[in-house]
Order: sequence, then C-alpha cells, then structure tokens
Amino acid sequence: MEDPPSSKRPESKSALALSVSRRGRRFGTVIALIVLAAIIALAWYLTHRPSPISANGGPPGTSASRGGRGGAARGAPPSTVGVATARHANIPVYIDALGTVTPIAVATVAPQVSGVITSLPYTEGQMVQKGQVLATIDPRPFQMTLDQATAARVRDEAQLNAARVQLERYQVLLKQDSIARQTVDTQDALVKQLIGTVGVDRANENSARLNLQWSRVVAPIGGRVGLRPIDVGNYIAAGNTAGVATITQISPIDVQFSIPQERVPDIKTQVAAQAKLPVSAWDASRTRKLDDGEFLTLDNQIDVQTGTVKAKARFGNASGVLFPNQFVNASLLLRTIDAAVVVPVIALRHGPSGDFVYVVNDDHTVSLRDVTAGIASVDDVEITKGLNVGEKVVTEGGDRLKDGARIQTSEDVAKEAANGSNGRHARASGAKPGNDGAQASGAAQASGAGQNAPAGMANAPGAGNTPPTGTEAGRSGGRRRGARADANSSTQQ
Repeated sequence: MEDPPSSKRPESKSALALSVSRRGRRFGTVIALIVLAAIIALAWYLTHRPSPISANGGPPGTSASRGGRGGAARGAPPSTVGVATARHANIPVYIDALGTVTPIAVATVAPQVSGVITSLPYTEGQMVQKGQVLATIDPRPFQMTLDQATAARVRDEAQLNAARVQLERYQVLLKQDSIARQTVDTQDALVKQLIGTVGVDRANENSARLNLQWSRVVAPIGGRVGLRPIDVGNYIAAGNTAGVATITQISPIDVQFSIPQERVPDIKTQVAAQAKLPVSAWDASRTRKLDDGEFLTLDNQIDVQTGTVKAKARFGNASGVLFPNQFVNASLLLRTIDAAVVVPVIALRHGPSGDFVYVVNDDHTVSLRDVTAGIASVDDVEITKGLNVGEKVVTEGGDRLKDGARIQTSEDVAKEAANGSNGRHARASGAKPGNDGAQASGAAQASGAGQNAPAGMANAPGAGNTPPTGTEAGRSGGRRRGARADANSSTQQ
C-alpha cells in the first residue's frame, strides 16, 4: 500500500533545500578561492614587474635595467646619492668647553679712616686708572692731629738737645773729679728717655700724616667702576664692607673652563715644549668670535665628581666685549694634523663591525668598505686607514644602500633632466634633435614648396622658391600646386 502524496512532499522539499545549500557553499568557496588567487597574482605582478625607466634612462629590458650586483632587485631603478671625493687637508684638534669669564682682580675700595664724605669724583661705570681719587673724606680733623703731633715732636726734640748739652758739661766735670758720677748717670738716662720720646712723637706725626693722606680714597687697581654704594654727605666708618666703589679689572681678563682628564697629558706635553696654545672665546650660539687669547695654566687637581680639570686662559679684551661672569664657549687649539685623508662627516657610517663608508665604483655601483676614523672637525673627519685620496664616497642617501647597489649621482639626474627638456623642445618644434633632414622636411611640408618646380610655374600661386634641401613630400606638394596654377592660367585665357 503506497503512502499518500502528502506524506512524501515534505521530505522531498527538505532534501531539495539541503542540496541547494550544499551547492551554494561550494560555489561560495570557489568564488573565494578565485578572488584570493587574483589578489596573489596582482601582488606578484606589482612586486615583480620591470621598472619603466632603466638605470641609464633607456627602455625596460636593456642591459642597464637588469639591476646591479650584490642582490639588487631585478629591474629596480638606481638610488640617487650625493658623492664627495677624499682629499688631503689639515685638521685642527680642538678642545671645546663651556667657560666663565673671570676678572683678574676685583677690589672693593673701602676707606682707611672714618669721616664725612665731601666728594665722590667718579661716574658709575667709568674706567678708572690706578691711583685715581674716588672719594674725599673731610680732612680737617686729620690735619689738626698732624699739627699736634708735629708740635709735640718739636718740643721733645728741644728738650733732648738741652739734655744732651747738660750731659756733655757733666762729663767734663767728671773728668776733673768735680762732680759725682751719680749726677752724670742720671743726666745720661734723661737724654735716652728724651730720645725715646722724640721717636714716639715722630711716629705719631707720621701716623697723622698718613691719616690725612687716607682722607683721599684712591683706586688700588685700574678697571671699571660699578654702581655707587654711598652718596656725598654720609658718614663712613673705616673698613666699611660696602666701601665707596667696586672696581673690576677687565683688560686683560681670564676665562676659566674645564677640560677632560684624558686631555691633560696632551696639554702638559705641549706646555713642556713651550708651545703657545691659542684659545678662542665664542658666544653662546657659537656664531660670533668674541676674542682670541692664550692658554695660561691648569689647576693642581682633578675634580673627582666630573673627571675634569679646571684650566685658565688669558685674553687681552681690548674692546671690552668679554664681561665678568659671562658664559662663553672656549675652544683650545691643541695641535694640527697635517695632510690627513679627510671626507665629510656625513660620509662616515657606523655598523655592528665598526665604521665604514660606501665607495663609488666606475660602473655606478657602491662597495661597503671598513675604515678607521680619526679626529673629526665640524665638517670633516680623518680616515686613518681604509681609504685613499681621490676615491669617491657616498655622503647622502646611503641609508638605502647596500654592498653592490647601483647608484646615480645628483649631477647625473640633472643632466638627464636637461637632456629630456631639450628633447621635448625639439619634438614640440616638429623635429628630433640632431636630424637636420627631418627639420628640413617639416619646413618643406609647412610651406608646401617643391624642390624642383618647373621654371614656368615659379610665379604660380602657392609655388615657392626652390629650397636648398627638401624631401619627396615637398617635391610632390610643389608639383600639385604648380598643376593647379597651370589650370587656372589656361582658364583665364
């Protein structure tokens, strides 16, 4: 007995849906694989397609576009680099340090006596000389003291003279045995006492005279006066800490700086050889030289915290550009290396195995060469081993290079650009550079003149004179225009 149709229909529909679902998944998988294969093929094409411009500017596929040695990508364009030539040069060896301008002497001018200031004959910031009067203290009390000391000295000297005369008389009488010896001894003691008194009087007189001189305060050193700490009319005590002025010696002047302890033996060797070591003082930005001086001395010990030694250089400072306590950049010329092999600093590169440079070969490739670097200046570096004079090295663009890579210099690029510009100009004028026949052909086509036109057609409209040179197109154009001119002439007749 067969099942009713209604019972089989759901099973057939379910099987049909399952089959359609399986076919859809298979179709989607195939589509995904096709898309993935297309992406892989596109990526391979983009990474392996040949360069449209060869190494020497020629079409792809030429021998110059196949890449250089050393694993360069096949068909990759050469890298544009900057090139410099190794040369001989004298390299100065400098020791650079931050220094402080230090005056040789600073004096605070304080009075030696007390009194009222009656004058201050100087201007703030003025340059003064040694011995110049800076202040005057009222001298009248000191003058009176001097007069008293002088009077006391004169009085005591008179007494001394009288005592000496009396002693001489006593000594004569003693020889005649007319006076006791005790009287003579007493008079001799009085004379010695008066001699001491006169000595004290003279000392007091000199002290009073010195105080009178000290009432005029003078400059102990030459230099620049600072701001005035006191005004006229004020009482000032002897030894006042502020004084009446502060003088700073600025010419000559010193610069104190620190040098590494490793440089101490070199400096001591130069000093022992009595060599003069020049020192230059530069401003904070190292763009302007302030003054030139000479190395003076080293300190007697090394700073254990910094590992440096203090040094001092002396500058004339005739223009006064160096100011006390100013920060400057000191540059000491230790020695000069003569005829050293040098290259620009940017040509020297550093790798795991040490310093190296890229040397340019004749076939427009580079070779990595290990070198030994020496002293470096601001622009150049000394190559003590591994490079000869005249060899070319890469200065710019070396970060994208490796051993054997092909390169082109910036000069080559400029020449190619100039040649390309000339070619475009020639194509715009209807001819190629260096093809005189093509230029003549373009001219003949533009004018329509034939080279061998008949003599009777010389005056026909459109017929040109015979050009010096021409092409077949020019001759056919001239014949066609000559025929039209002959037809028009016969019609008019």
